[in-house]
Amino acid sequence: MEMLMKKSQKSLVKWTKQKWRTPSGKKSSETGEVYAPSKTISKLKSTAKGRKKLAAANTAKRKATKAGKQHAKHGLHKGKKR
Repeated sequence: MEMLMKKSQKSLVKWTKQKWRTPSGKKSSETGEVYAPSKTISKLKSTAKGRKKLAAANTAKRKATKAGKQHAKHGLHKGKKR
């Protein structure tokens, strides 16, 4: 089935399978938190260094949102192919 899809459609299927969410599980519009794949969030929450990185990303996201920006450069996705 995926062979018949365009590249953008395949990306959407992949993105959906990753189960993206916020660290608290609430809406980002309510909490100001970043969205990331569940696996990434779990991995970050499991270490003190990861929790610190997640907190910094949330701070950057909230600051960007307050400034009226839709996207924030928070560093969680740095180095990922986009």
